[in-house]
Amino acid sequence: MAARRISSLLSRSLSASASFLLSRGKNPSRGRSIYRFITAKALEEPITPPVQISYTQHFINGKFVDAASGKTFPAYDPRTGEVIAHVAEGDNEDVNRAVAAARKAFDEGPWPKMSAYERSLIMLRFADLVDKHRDELAALESWNSGKPYEQSAKSELPSFARLFRYYAGWADKIHGLTVPADSNHYVQTLHEPIGVAGQIIPWNFPLIMLAWKVGPALACGNTIVLKSAEQTPLTALHAAKLFQEAGLPPGVLNVVSGYGPSAGAALASHMNVDKLAFTGSTETGKIILELAAKSNLKSVTLELGGKSPFIVCEDADVDKAVELAHHALFFNQGQCCCAGSRTYVHERVYDEFIEKAKARALRRVVGDPFKKGVEQGPQIDSDQFEKVLRYIRSGVESNATLECGGQRFGSKGYFIQPTVFSNVEDDMLIAQDEIFGPVQSILKFKNVDEVIRRSNSTRYGLAAGIFTKNVDTANTLSRALRVGTVWVNCFDVFDAAIPFGGYKMSGIGREKGIYSLNNYLQVKAVVTPLKNPAWL
Repeated sequence: MAARRISSLLSRSLSASASFLLSRGKNPSRGRSIYRFITAKALEEPITPPVQISYTQHFINGKFVDAASGKTFPAYDPRTGEVIAHVAEGDNEDVNRAVAAARKAFDEGPWPKMSAYERSLIMLRFADLVDKHRDELAALESWNSGKPYEQSAKSELPSFARLFRYYAGWADKIHGLTVPADSNHYVQTLHEPIGVAGQIIPWNFPLIMLAWKVGPALACGNTIVLKSAEQTPLTALHAAKLFQEAGLPPGVLNVVSGYGPSAGAALASHMNVDKLAFTGSTETGKIILELAAKSNLKSVTLELGGKSPFIVCEDADVDKAVELAHHALFFNQGQCCCAGSRTYVHERVYDEFIEKAKARALRRVVGDPFKKGVEQGPQIDSDQFEKVLRYIRSGVESNATLECGGQRFGSKGYFIQPTVFSNVEDDMLIAQDEIFGPVQSILKFKNVDEVIRRSNSTRYGLAAGIFTKNVDTANTLSRALRVGTVWVNCFDVFDAAIPFGGYKMSGIGREKGIYSLNNYLQVKAVVTPLKNPAWL
């Protein structure tokens, strides 16, 4: 799930004035009546989050340290755009120090030599500490990213802990094979840790993405240098402190904060990093792959962009389909790499779906993410905010029908009204590009063959949703769609054991589940002669 700018790599009341006034207007491009949001009043003063920011330095070799240059960069509250902390700004020297610590911890330290059971116990202690500190981690996550606190506390933090318990369970179950040979030789395979893993995580799900990468790497016995997204550096540093409390040896996990073109590029091209994992935009993924190849040809896994189709068939329960499609797009402010951002609706139910999708978007509660009942907070920063508004203008200029939304919400921070477009065509930018915001594009289709062809006509292949009562239709679509995940009559179902990744330009490799372990292991064949064997 992914940071969406090149710089990122190389990076409780009902609502804030939850009553909206509705005004009727005209879309000049279509001449059709539409509804637009008008906020009744400006957003109220933001709630003070119930947490202190305690860790703003790099975490290297078991210690919190300043950047080698002494520089810091600001971390913001996207509700207001105000600075909430100054964080150590990493560059090449900080990455060198972190990689050196990870290299020593791997080559000389106890972690890969420790029994797998001992490693699992440390990971389990960490998960217990996450449960103990859930409220403060959730508050930090929401404060720095803008996502609803209820989402962080009730969904993401439990999933975060669960992922580490899952991989703790894998630690002592990683083993090789005895292989039969045609000659008198004893052949075994060893599954060995790959070494120092560089990991670059995005800003939209900072903790969850940390778990997707750190969990399997630790279970396999690797050491890690992790670069957090510059927009959301706070929770990774807090998690590093909890790992230290859990007994993780120094140098096993190092966290460097900083910008993509400096810290991120240094990590991707470092000669002593054996493996690299990145979640972010497809454009940045290409740069990552190039840097890895030009340095030491380190192995790379990439989880990149998406433009996922959500297909509503003619037999669908429209009310349920509307709610599911709404969640598929608007979850996490639309900042989700697998968001169902191309909503294909069969022509027989299209008009009904449009009216109900518009009504649902108008009911969506936008406001301070620390208020109970708020469904949608602000976009991550001013760049993303402006990008989403540009795509909305593009949709209007392309003659898509703006059903609702389309403007900023309030006058402070980076809030955008939930936006719905109908009469969207496949060649429009809003149907082609990953907007990464609360913009639902609804397209019409006639039959299954057509929607398969149109769904697959994209450079992306991350995920898809299918809503139908017909098992034959579900089977046909799920096998025909060239994507890494297909959700049938559900969406955004994430489990520690379910692999996630993409076809085509949505990435390389899989995260989560048993498949992610392969990213952090080398396979070694050991062959020994046998004299007078009883059997082969």
